[in-house]
Amino acid sequence: MGSANVNYGVSLPSPPMTRLPSPPMPTYDREPHFLRDWDRLTRAQQARFMAVIPKFVGGLVSGDMPAGLRVKRVQGTDDDFEMTWAPDGRATFRYGNEVRPGDPHIIWLRIGTHAIFD
Repeated sequence: MGSANVNYGVSLPSPPMTRLPSPPMPTYDREPHFLRDWDRLTRAQQARFMAVIPKFVGGLVSGDMPAGLRVKRVQGTDDDFEMTWAPDGRATFRYGNEVRPGDPHIIWLRIGTHAIFD
């Protein structure tokens, strides 16, 4: 015999729905130059960049960027940073004013190969 759903007149209470505190999630903007650069990337390059975003977000939230992303200040600037997303893939960004209190805000500036620094 197969098993059947049997109701014996006893209803069990549902576990209370508790909302776990969510970690801070960054907000972001993209500068027009970033959007133009993005359109010039191949689909494979776009996918590769998007694949590292969870690591980048994790680093923003924890305050400890993964070494493989090689996030560092762009030489000669005070506020701009670069991130390596592929052997010859770079993206530049800066931190903006918080949009939601406590959540980092990123402004993406450029994306492409190392040539974006020329």
